[in-house]
Amino acid sequence: MIRILIFLAAVFALGLGFAWLADRPGEMVVTFNGYQYQVSLMVAAVAIVAVVAAVMIVWWLIKSLWNSPYTISRYFRVRRRDRGYQALSTGMIAAGAGDGALARKKSKEAAKLIRSDQEPLIQLLEAQASLLEGDHEGAREKFEAMLDDPEMRLLGLRGLYLEAERLGDRNAARHYAGRAASVAPQLAWAAESTLEDLTGRGDWDGALKLVEAQKSTRQIERDAANRRRAVLLTAKAQALTDSDPNAAKAAALEANKLAPDFAPAAVAAANLLFKQNDVRKGSKILEAAWKAEPHPEIAELYTHARPGDAVVDRLNRAKKLQELKRNNAESSMTVARAALDAQDFSTARREAEAAIRMDRREGAYLLLADIEEAETGDQGKIRQLLSKAVRAPRDPAWVADGVVSERWAPVSPVSGKLDAFAWRAPMERLGQLIDSHEDEADVPVLAAPAKPAKEAEVIDHPAVAKTISEAPTEPKPAVGDDQVTPVTAAAFAAIPPDAEPVEPAEELARLPDDPGVDPDDEAEKSPRRFRLF
Repeated sequence: MIRILIFLAAVFALGLGFAWLADRPGEMVVTFNGYQYQVSLMVAAVAIVAVVAAVMIVWWLIKSLWNSPYTISRYFRVRRRDRGYQALSTGMIAAGAGDGALARKKSKEAAKLIRSDQEPLIQLLEAQASLLEGDHEGAREKFEAMLDDPEMRLLGLRGLYLEAERLGDRNAARHYAGRAASVAPQLAWAAESTLEDLTGRGDWDGALKLVEAQKSTRQIERDAANRRRAVLLTAKAQALTDSDPNAAKAAALEANKLAPDFAPAAVAAANLLFKQNDVRKGSKILEAAWKAEPHPEIAELYTHARPGDAVVDRLNRAKKLQELKRNNAESSMTVARAALDAQDFSTARREAEAAIRMDRREGAYLLLADIEEAETGDQGKIRQLLSKAVRAPRDPAWVADGVVSERWAPVSPVSGKLDAFAWRAPMERLGQLIDSHEDEADVPVLAAPAKPAKEAEVIDHPAVAKTISEAPTEPKPAVGDDQVTPVTAAAFAAIPPDAEPVEPAEELARLPDDPGVDPDDEAEKSPRRFRLF
């Protein structure tokens, strides 16, 4: 469009020039070689323009003839390159679709039409074709050859990394990922693998630098980066607690600042502050973390902040935590534990029962059993509470990849993933409990005949005695074995009709300390009901 406007402007200017000359007539006289030439000014201007145009046309023709060999060769070269790129495109599509034969065919065709040093994608297509054909050794050789080319180095490292992962060689995979991360930290696969390697070796400073690089390149969001930094700083604080308490405290405080609701960071920071007799600051950190998410480790450290405190003082501190987070099962259990230590059984029982009403779980029943044992020692009630604890859901714990840990850890022991441990209830028990009534005998029931025969206390009939005497004798059981001699069908058929029935044996007396089944549980149960552990 701009060229058209420029052309129109030039034509318009040329027309104005000729019009200007036409309005001003004149003559031009030229003397050359003894001759005098006289023409009008308009004719001279037209002649000059015609000569200039003729010169330009002649120059264009000469230039075209001179460059014609190069133009012709360039035409065929461009055509050859277009065919090569078409073959390369078809080969890449075939490789993505899993057609190894077509990918190999098109890679050879593209290599003939395009030089591999001019187009690196040919090397990638050859490596992909080798992988589809199952030639992993050849693919690794091609990936290793890419390492010499700065443009293809990252692609070669990626291919070698995937091959090492396929073979299960994690050391080699992390080596290639580390080389890639040093060149391009924005690569997610390289950064994540390198981060796992650094955390697995305990290089917390190196891991922090890598996370900072990920944050600067906007590979991860700001909140995710702060969370990772908090986890790494907490791990660093735990590692330096004994060797360098000051550095450990600085790392723990920074971690708590980045993630105030992260319980391990708050516990680590408060613990280091308590060791330096800064109880006030440490208590504030624990209180803030408790408001965000109550945790038993926070409660344990908070109530034992001063080693010399009496049990009553610890109970008061536990009640202060309860005031910060009311109507919470963890708050009630904290007060119940402190009250049990202080021998305040009424408070302990009340809070433990409140915890069960809010969150029915195993630890609450076990705590209530401890209270019962300390206060009354009633073994029957204790066994009843323990049976309820077995059937109740499990308490939360640090769980990562199916592993349950008593303490938090920065990485998973199975996958090596950072920040894998989460505070949640583990998987339920796999076994099953059979809840049945105590007065029901756990024996198979026989269908009664239409006219049931009467049972006799003593079989004193000659035919029956003869039948039993002729039956094969079985070895007598040892003394104390709970075995019964079977009675044959012939013996039942030979029972006289006037035999006296035998009254059933009385039920065994219940043990004095056995409370039996709780009426509430009895109402909820049904015969032969199954329940998971």
